[in-house]
Amino acid sequence: MGDAGGGPAGRPLKVGCFLPVVERQMDGGSARGRDVLAMARAAEAVGFDSVWIPDHLLFRHPGEDEQGAWECFALLGALAVATERVEIGPLVACTGWRNPALIAKMADTVDELSEGRLVLGLGAGWHEPEYRAFGYPFDRRVGRFEEALAVILPLLRDGRVDHAGPFYQARECELHPRGPRTGRGGPPVLIGALGTGPRMLRLAARHADLWNAWMTWGRSYPDAIPPLRDLVDGACAEVGRDPATLGRTVAILAEVPDTAARLVRTSPTGGGEPLAGTAEEIAAALRGFAAEGIAHVQVVLAPNSVAGIEAFAPVLEALDRG
Repeated sequence: MGDAGGGPAGRPLKVGCFLPVVERQMDGGSARGRDVLAMARAAEAVGFDSVWIPDHLLFRHPGEDEQGAWECFALLGALAVATERVEIGPLVACTGWRNPALIAKMADTVDELSEGRLVLGLGAGWHEPEYRAFGYPFDRRVGRFEEALAVILPLLRDGRVDHAGPFYQARECELHPRGPRTGRGGPPVLIGALGTGPRMLRLAARHADLWNAWMTWGRSYPDAIPPLRDLVDGACAEVGRDPATLGRTVAILAEVPDTAARLVRTSPTGGGEPLAGTAEEIAAALRGFAAEGIAHVQVVLAPNSVAGIEAFAPVLEALDRG
């Protein structure tokens, strides 16, 4: 399996920046392609360890204006060549609207373009209107996800698969050429599993290098971690895995210190309680996440813009000072 990782030298955990590619989520505005690349470069420049983008097609909620988003893998390819150091990844790629063998091919290609910096986040999806609008089936999502893993993981880790199932066919399929982590298990696989039930959590425990919880709908503080950790540890016990071998990651909402931050909603269902305070206080909270066993946090900033990213730099500096 890929490297579950930790923070760089002197930093207790990795800190990622979640980029707004959904309409009206860039501090109330809609990011163009050049804005996304500018935010990624700014995140790399100020010291973030990774940049992440969501994988959505269309949001439709009663009484609200529609929200579209730029396509995830096309942007990942652009981010791979626009940055040099940071890890890049989808948070998370939905297996429900791409053929799984093609997902493996796309992931290996992005890993090649980034010279081995991809973290492949995968999930089953949740927003039915975008499935319907783009013509993808919404039923049996976890079953479809489980079978997609049976295609994606062997291709990335071994370079080949021969699969025939109720949802997907990949007969005598091979990946050629291979990306930079051939022989090392390919890019690490992260599985988002929090609100989709115990079956998804068991799949993460069985197959993933990294588990992820999207916490921005709730409380973005370290004291929210212990019950989640217990669930993950329990899932590992169920599948016979040492819990220490599964990396833990969480996405949190954070106000940029010393700015007139406006909490722009991070999802159609609204934002939760953000991590807030001075740079030193936020850094202390990030150290608290590390103490709770979290190896990587993905931060959704408010404001989520180049200015917000640059204003978060003192937090990273304080974190590195220890």
